[in-house]
Amino acid sequence: MSTTDSKTQDAIELLEADHREVDQLFAQIESGQGDKDGLVRQIVKELSVHAAIEEQILYPAMRRALDDGDAKVDEAIQEHQEMKEALAEIERLGSSPARESKLQKLMADVRHHVQEEESELFPEMRSAVGQDELRQMGAAMAAAKKLAPTHPHPNAPSTPPGNIVAGAAAAVVDKVRDAIDQN
Repeated sequence: MSTTDSKTQDAIELLEADHREVDQLFAQIESGQGDKDGLVRQIVKELSVHAAIEEQILYPAMRRALDDGDAKVDEAIQEHQEMKEALAEIERLGSSPARESKLQKLMADVRHHVQEEESELFPEMRSAVGQDELRQMGAAMAAAKKLAPTHPHPNAPSTPPGNIVAGAAAAVVDKVRDAIDQN
């Protein structure tokens, strides 16, 4: 019997839903719909949370489960690092005209990363581990999202246990920052 609710999204379903949500935000920016600054803030938040849960839960499991998992995860972590640096720069630039080229490059890089994950890594992971483990990981990711940093921290560790400890501290700071920014 499964230790998770049968309606719990598995890890891959959860991450793919995140990918669709971010791509919708990208499409809104590209079409000029909505408040661009608000959309950028939402993109920064969604990508920061998404990267954190992948690094905390998915990537350690991929290292264990996949042939050549270390190399595949190391490449994904490098792509995350570049994304975090770009997100931090985009935040620093605010609404300045210089933000646009950084944002365009970020969107292209994220779409490339998503394409690799969805066409290569996720199918390999689905084949390597059972559905029950994927559901357990999905439940853990859903819980981790609530505690994840909402801003990029490119100087923080990207692998356990450092990312878990640093991520928890960063998340507290981020949540305070978000609350202040809303007022």
